[in-house]
Formats: sequence, C-alpha cells, structure tokens
Amino acid sequence: MEILLAENAGFCFGVEKAVDAVYAQLADQSAGTVFTYGEIVHNEAVTKDLAAKGVKTAESAKDIRGALEEAKNGGGAENACVVIRAHGVGAAVYDTLKEQQLRVVDATCPFVRRIHETVRKAGEAGETVIVVGDHDHPEVQGIVGWAKGPIAVVSSPEEAAALDFPRGSNLTIVSQTTFRRHKFKETVEVFSGKEYNVNIVDTICSATSVRQEEAERIASEADVMIVVGGAHSSNTRKLYEICKGKCSATYLVQHAGDLNTQMFEGAARVGITAGASTPKNIIQEVQTYVRTRSEL
Repeated sequence: MEILLAENAGFCFGVEKAVDAVYAQLADQSAGTVFTYGEIVHNEAVTKDLAAKGVKTAESAKDIRGALEEAKNGGGAENACVVIRAHGVGAAVYDTLKEQQLRVVDATCPFVRRIHETVRKAGEAGETVIVVGDHDHPEVQGIVGWAKGPIAVVSSPEEAAALDFPRGSNLTIVSQTTFRRHKFKETVEVFSGKEYNVNIVDTICSATSVRQEEAERIASEADVMIVVGGAHSSNTRKLYEICKGKCSATYLVQHAGDLNTQMFEGAARVGITAGASTPKNIIQEVQTYVRTRSEL
C-alpha cells in the first residue's frame, strides 16, 4: 500500500507562532497565570496539554474577569497575561484587556491583522465592508469588531445576492483567510455584476490555498483519504469537504486512535493531509499507523 503524504500539512505559520507564544509564557518563570482568549488552537491534544500546565481559556471579558479573580486567590495574578490567538479579536477586546490592566501577548496572525487594518481604514473612508466567510467563526467575528461603519458577512453567493445597496455604493470586500478560493470568487462575482464601486481585497491565506489544492490533487489519486485535524477546526473541515468530493472513502480523524484497519481494506493508495491546527507529531503517528498496517 502506497502512502501519499501532503507536504503542506499541519501547523501553519500563524498557528505555530500563537502556540509557541503560550509555551514561551509557561517557560518564563517570572510570568503569572497564562490565559488565552479562546482556544489557542482547535486541537484537543494541544489544548489538553496546555490546560494540564495551568493555562486558562477565556471566551469573553466576563470570563477574563472571573479567571483573574481566581488567579488572585491562587496567587498567580501578578504578571498574568492573555495571549490573543491567531484568529485575532475585535478592537473592543483590546480595550477591555487594557481596562483589566492585563499584560497582552498578541499572537494574531499577520495576515489576519492585515484584514483588520483594511476593514478599519475602509470604514473610516465611509465605505461599506463585506466579509466573505463563516458567520460564527472567531476570525470573522474579530474582523467585524474592527468595523468603523456598515459591515455585512456573507458565506455564499446566495447570501450576497440578498444584499442590496444604493447604486454607486463604495464596497470593500475581504475574506476569511481560510475560505475556499473558488467560493470566494463566486461570491464576489455577485457584487461585480451590480452598479457598485467594488474594491476586492483577496485576503485568503496563500498557505490555505496551497494546502487545499494539494489535498484535492492527492485525494483524486487515492483510494482512501485521511484528513487529520480537530473536529471544530474550520480549515480542517474545508479540507475534508474538498477531499470527499474527490475520494468517497475520506475520513476525518483527530488522531491515530480514530483509525481502524477496515478503513484501508482493498486500498492501494492512501492519502494523508492535515489541517493547520494539527501538530506534526499527530500527523506522524497517523502516518506510522497507516505504514504499519500496509506492511502486515
């Protein structure tokens, strides 16, 4: 059995930078309790390891206040910090953290930060901003939090077609970094076909495009396709959807323990890829499992 392993799989630059930032704070003996604003990465193994080391996750300003009080009672509030994950957060969150007088380690992905600046400047210029992405994704929610004027989120051409602006409106369109490129183009075409002044800013991460294209190619050649990643990871789910479209025997697993020999029965080629939130060691464990079964 041949294994087709994607070269571009696992932690992307932004996620690796954010995870490393948390571990760096844990290694700093002068640092107090470490908080992350939301899960630092959508990977159960990583979040469990960080939690075991004392990292606390806050999903809102209220959570931060409660966690800070807990840290004070436990003696870890001094020099406590909050690590902003790669997804980024809205401008108001920074204000809240400043009010709490918390030390902030900003691990927002540079590509996401670029979107924040684009949205802020477009709003200040009086333009309407359109974000093409998943409504409930934390990255998109963070982007919306930088709007200085009208802003709308659409996830499909159908949603885009439902929007209506006055003729001659100035629109700036950006995208969630992990959105599928072909779907972004289809959605943008809806606005281009109307009498608007449209400024399209392609903010899809190049690493995302490369991963999706490679995964699609491998899946088209494989009898069985394994996508490794967190169940709640948006980019992992998109990889799964792409691969499923090319290989019906596509499986989404979080780690090697989710695999079984029945998945590979009769397969001559097994493809493996992984989401941007998947550590290399987990990919290696999956690869080892498949290779071991192929040698039986």
